[in-house]
Formats: sequence, C-alpha cells, structure tokens
Amino acid sequence: MATRKTAKKTAAKTTGAGQRTWRPTAEADKKAGRFRLIAGGLWLLAIALEVCGIFGILLNDGILDDTTSVADDGTVTTGTSFPGWAFGVLIGLLVVMAILTIVGSQLWKKAQELDPPSERNPVSFFLKSQLGAIVPLIAFVPIIVFIFLNKNMSKQQKGWAGGVGIVLALVAVALGINYDPPSQEEYTADQQAVIQLLGKDEVYWADGSSVYHVCSSVSDLARSDTVGSGTTAEAIADGIPRLTLKIGSELESCGLPVPNNITEIEDAIRNFRDGQATEQVLPSPDWTGVEGAPPSGPDLDDLNDAIDHAKDAS
Repeated sequence: MATRKTAKKTAAKTTGAGQRTWRPTAEADKKAGRFRLIAGGLWLLAIALEVCGIFGILLNDGILDDTTSVADDGTVTTGTSFPGWAFGVLIGLLVVMAILTIVGSQLWKKAQELDPPSERNPVSFFLKSQLGAIVPLIAFVPIIVFIFLNKNMSKQQKGWAGGVGIVLALVAVALGINYDPPSQEEYTADQQAVIQLLGKDEVYWADGSSVYHVCSSVSDLARSDTVGSGTTAEAIADGIPRLTLKIGSELESCGLPVPNNITEIEDAIRNFRDGQATEQVLPSPDWTGVEGAPPSGPDLDDLNDAIDHAKDAS
C-alpha cells in the first residue's frame, strides 16, 4: 500500500486558544471559483433562454398563424393560432433550460464542498447553499405562468407545455437542493478535533472515500492501493469532505493515545453535523492518566505556531 503525500499548501489562522478557522487550499479555492463562474454562466444562459421563450414566442403575436373558419350558415371567421413549430421550439427551450440549470447546480454544489460558506449569517448560508435549487425556480416559474396565461395556445398545447415545464422544474429543483450542505464551521470542527487529538493537522484517505482517517493503518484503508495524506484542507481538496466518526477505535487500532472523553468528542462532532449544535468548539480532550498524550493547551498553540513558521519559511 503506497502512501501519496499531497503537496498543496493550505492557509489557516488562529482564532483563539487551540482553535483555528479552516481555510481551503489555494488550488481548491481556485477550483471552487472556477466552478462558480461556470455555474453562473450556465444559469444566466438558462434565464436568457427563458426571456427568449417569453418575449420571442409566448408574447410575440408576429409568429401567430392566421386561421379562417366557415360556419354552417356560411359565416366566415378569421383569427390566429399558435403555430406548431413554435410549440416545438418552446418544448426544446424548456429541455435545454433544465439541462443548463442542473449542470450549473451540480458545479455549484461541488464548489460549496471545496469552499463552503459560514453559518454565522443563517440567511446568507441558506442562499449560498441552496442557490442550485433557487435558480431553477427563477428560470422556470415565470415562463410556466406565461404558458398557462397564453390566449393563443390551445388547451392541449398549454397542457403539454405547462406539464413539461412543471416536471422539468421539479427535477431541476430536486437535483439542485443541497440536502447536507457543508459549512466552514463544520470543517473547522473536524480540523480542530484532528489537531487536538494528534497534535498536528495530518490525516489519511483513500480515493473515492467519503471520510478521512487519523492514521494510515486503519482497516478502511487496508484495501486501498494508494493512500493520500495531508492536512484536512488537502483531504477536502481531494474530494474527501469529512472526518470519520470512528475516531476512538481508529486511535486505538493505530496504537495512538485515546482521550478519556473520546465518546463525548465524537458525539459533539456528530451533533454539529446533524444541526443539533451551533458552536464549532469541541470538548477539550481529557488526557488524565493517558500515556503518550499529544501536547494540548498552550503547548499545542506553541507547536502549531512553530509548524506555521516552518511552512512560511520553506
């Protein structure tokens, strides 16, 4: 089993005794920005198609076909009808809009995983986390309303176009919802746990995994040919978003010191992820009577400052 050491750099800052605010790596930050830019472009294109559909088709009387009908008594009646080609173009626009909004939403969610927002402002956090579901509503609701209000379309045309629009909108919204949005505070809590328990910000992970681990010899990594290692930010940049919750058993299996209150620490991380806690500060490890315990408190701060100084000098 080979170990792959990442070479990316991450920025962190001290926010208090033993506590640091998580920051993405420079590469992850750039990638997140690129994903957001592409997502924004796709969403703007979808909204532009919506505007074209409303003003170029639904509200454009110039595309209507002239119709003539003769009653049984010989009365001739003229009027207009919504052309079949315009109906086909409208359906096509709705499909393309759905594709653009869905792809944009997936890129936006990926960007949020690499560089999540802070939960300090709940409204801002919600809008940023769920923008992938909000944009499809903006793109579809107006055009669907204009479809059902259109006086030139037949009932059958309204039913089909409106129905297709509603289904596509629901699919785009459902796929755009971030059901478990990450936050900067959540990543900070994981990073804080790693530093407090190990004395340094270093974790291990396998490609395609959903969690990173506290040492390289755990059973979950034994089946992987290549194991990555680095900081928590580097793990997230590699697509591994969270710390395992089997911290105690992993520390024990790796022969590392296990604090007396490890269950309390695991529960605190779990509660934070489940939204049952709002503070990112975890319980301090209780190392009473534990041999080989890593530095903590002021000693840990001094160690981290020395590590940062060494990184800056390299």
